[in-house]
Amino acid sequence: MTKKFNTIDGETLMTMPLKPINFIIENLLSEGLHILAGSPKVGKSWLALWLSVAVAKGEEVWENKVKEGTTLYLCFEDSQIRIQNRLFDITDEVTDRVNFCTENAMLGGDLEERIVNFIKEHPDTVLIIIDTLQMIRNTSKDHNYANDYNELTILKNLADKYGIAILLIHHLRKEYDKDLERQHLFRQFF
Repeated sequence: MTKKFNTIDGETLMTMPLKPINFIIENLLSEGLHILAGSPKVGKSWLALWLSVAVAKGEEVWENKVKEGTTLYLCFEDSQIRIQNRLFDITDEVTDRVNFCTENAMLGGDLEERIVNFIKEHPDTVLIIIDTLQMIRNTSKDHNYANDYNELTILKNLADKYGIAILLIHHLRKEYDKDLERQHLFRQFF
């Protein structure tokens, strides 16, 4: 038996009625798994907090419409007082549709079950933010590309199954020009 690729030609592909991409934040964040990566202390957590509040309130993000719904921010590196102080800095009003958890859960442990239970309790969930990747990883594993891919596939499958966006925050190890990165991030944020 000759093995072949299962291909589709361009003309057929262009005429197929396919389901459009479902955006949580129009043109920026669709259903599925996304990674927000950058050097430590450039504002990734601030950005994630602002996004979780904006989506929960149905407010536009950089003039892009959002799919309003419940959000869950798993802020495993923060305390409730730190989150509260940041909330006071970014908004005057918060809805009960934005939820926070500082209690850590591990990938391959009970993280997936807790996410599923949250979605069942809040069926209008559209966005889950996990801050940070390192906080949900099993520290006894080698974090090579293959293991990274296997771990992240778990989160991607959850996002796909429930039609939500999962935004995973990750710190980069490589040294970049921190001031340039910070300027770029905040230029987009404000």
